[in-house]
Amino acid sequence: AELPTAEPEEEHLDDLLAELATLVGLERVKHDVHSMVKLMQAVRLREEAGLPAPPLSRHLVFAGNPGTGKTTVARLYGRLLKALGLLRRGHLVEVDRSALVGEYVGHTGPRTAAAFNRALGGVLFIDEAYSLVPESGGHDFGLEAVATLVKLMEDHRDDVVVIAAGYPADMARFIGSNPGLSSRFTRTLLFEDYSAADLVAIVEHQAREHRYALTGPARLRLLRHFETLPRGAGFGNGRSARQTFQEMTERQAQRMAEAVTPTPDQLSTLEPADLPASSGIPT
Repeated sequence: AELPTAEPEEEHLDDLLAELATLVGLERVKHDVHSMVKLMQAVRLREEAGLPAPPLSRHLVFAGNPGTGKTTVARLYGRLLKALGLLRRGHLVEVDRSALVGEYVGHTGPRTAAAFNRALGGVLFIDEAYSLVPESGGHDFGLEAVATLVKLMEDHRDDVVVIAAGYPADMARFIGSNPGLSSRFTRTLLFEDYSAADLVAIVEHQAREHRYALTGPARLRLLRHFETLPRGAGFGNGRSARQTFQEMTERQAQRMAEAVTPTPDQLSTLEPADLPASSGIPT
């Protein structure tokens, strides 16, 4: 027989808001989430006083480029709603087009419903949601997935939150593809690209987690690296910062392998020489 799974520990709202505050950058997003929490607290107070709740859509559009923290905030949003008593579980189920859309007629509806049912009591996070709606129009199984989602959101409107995420320029096409979406997704959170200073802070956070420390010169050179890093299609925001940190630890490991009995301080220190060689900035 399967052992019963332990219930997750109850989390306190103040602790979750403090966790939100520690996220690097995202000042506008953090402000918007705080505002929604206050609104939902007011809704709870009205319900407890026997007053009707005002119309409130908890579903959200997260518009932003890759690597701007959308999944991280979505996971925290579910936990906040659970702490507020508005979701039973508050867990996150992340899907994309491949998890929702089938390969033949009659396959998409059940596939979408299965993903949706896994999210009941929590958050369904649809990454690159715009990919469900073809740019050229015409028939596409993605439109069937959208129609199925709209019906399920209505049937389970008090037991699930759906977050649709993607590039800002493409999300309007997704919302406009079905009248049911525009009435349910009435709030958009804009995730702006990280500044060079934000990216340095992300690298330093990664370093602390793995018991590394950057020297002052390494920090300055890292800032210059991010200031000059091309921000084209391949730029990944926070992902680029994490990749840079990994490169730095690999280059530092090469240095330490060539050193004679390096000290613990040397093993945990990242120097300017550990910056990616592709930065083009002299060491």
